[in-house]
Amino acid sequence: MRIGELAGVVGITPRAVRHYHRIGLLPEPRRKANGYRAYTLRDAVELARIRRLTELGLSLDEVRDVLADDAGKDLAEILSELDADLARQEELIRQRRARLGRLLDQAQRTVKLPAETPVSPELAALFDDMARASAQLPGPEPAMAAKERELLALLETGAPDADRGWLHTMGRTLSADADAMRRVYAVYARMDALAEAAEDDPQVEETARAIVELIPDEAVQGLIAAHGESGSGEAGGFADALFAEFAPAQAAAVRRAVELLGERAG
Repeated sequence: MRIGELAGVVGITPRAVRHYHRIGLLPEPRRKANGYRAYTLRDAVELARIRRLTELGLSLDEVRDVLADDAGKDLAEILSELDADLARQEELIRQRRARLGRLLDQAQRTVKLPAETPVSPELAALFDDMARASAQLPGPEPAMAAKERELLALLETGAPDADRGWLHTMGRTLSADADAMRRVYAVYARMDALAEAAEDDPQVEETARAIVELIPDEAVQGLIAAHGESGSGEAGGFADALFAEFAPAQAAAVRRAVELLGERAG
């Protein structure tokens, strides 16, 4: 058989056959006097096995290992590992589809998705609570509320799963207390009012203490770490970027709140 005939029998391209030759996966056959490769039925059998193994999801290196073992004793182990990997992928796909389903449901209910989406189900629930609370208040939503959602989405995205507990604790606490979200929006309004205030305005201390009153004890340590309690290193760089988003009096209120939280945690 010529290379085109061999490839046609197995259902792949001649280019793939040549690639298998180059990487040593399929031995080169003898050549005829005219220089053309002469393939046998045994070559077709080996090539068909390569195709079947790659269709299972094995890498070419794994296929080489299997073919090198005449007894095939490593194949069961490789297939077992592949099955476990596919199971992990299947679970990830299931989780992604679940998140997409929630987003589609939210899009159908609200027409327009918030700019912060997609986020975790816990954070999405908190944002839904915020939207309901905002709709019940007179006037436009405080600008600080939108800024807070952006920050929470950022912190959740950058934090390992194990370090998100404080954030989800905040969400559960606010959702469990019917009056909590009203107090949160009162603090947002306070923060908006500081946009034009001086750093030594008495409202700075009052606002900082109002912020601290909203934070449950179990979320304090994680929140301090997320806001960068120290002023150096990686945390300091993030803190500098964070405070640069605020007006001077607003930044002073947040810094003072972190100090108060540190005192409370200590």
